[in-house]
Amino acid sequence: MSPSPQPPEEHHGLPAMWSRALLLVMLLAGLALLASSEAFQALLRRAVDAAAPVISTHPVWGAVLFVLLSALSAMLAFFSSALLLPVALQAWGKAVCALLLWLGWMLGGACAYGIARAWGRPVIRRLTSASLLARYEERISRRTPFGVVLLFQLAVPSEIPGYVLGLARYGLRRYLAVLALAELPYAVGTVYLGASFLERRTPVLLGLGAAGILAGLWAFHLLRKRLGPRSPAARRGDDAS
Repeated sequence: MSPSPQPPEEHHGLPAMWSRALLLVMLLAGLALLASSEAFQALLRRAVDAAAPVISTHPVWGAVLFVLLSALSAMLAFFSSALLLPVALQAWGKAVCALLLWLGWMLGGACAYGIARAWGRPVIRRLTSASLLARYEERISRRTPFGVVLLFQLAVPSEIPGYVLGLARYGLRRYLAVLALAELPYAVGTVYLGASFLERRTPVLLGLGAAGILAGLWAFHLLRKRLGPRSPAARRGDDAS
């Protein structure tokens, strides 16, 4: 007997995920080219050297600002703290920079969760993708197993899980545990990716970037298997919106 056709949802998330992976591959290739550019590296070094004295003069406020901007990057899809990494690495080194980045992402995720839990959809629809929220909201609940929520945090853009889990009223302590476990390897990987860029170690840069992209794709694959297809009613609701 021939296999029955899969419902539309089985393929719906796949093109978006591959498009995201392709975009990340293109960004990684662009980083590798910039890392090998003498002109760009000289310009970057001048910018870092100009900013470093400001950080060294105000180390506490510099750290606070970096954490807050990292938190924003975990809440808003259009905002990124990547541009701050060269200055942060110059000022604090890899270990402290990874810790601050992790704390910032933890703060951002907790704020996203709190906003969704306190104010609900009318507010968060202004902050993130309504289609992604709808896609996951009906399949993630307060009873979703810890391992599935961890995959969810690892697999999708970082600004989505906090909002979805806040709406679902998932337990705060469990969510913070998921957040801590999921964001720590990404924070360490991001810092070492930035350091390899500054040090012009292109093979390390490409290896770390490829490992991160493959890990994200694998987590997304496992998440889709665990969550299964969406209900027909939910798909009709997306088509109507």
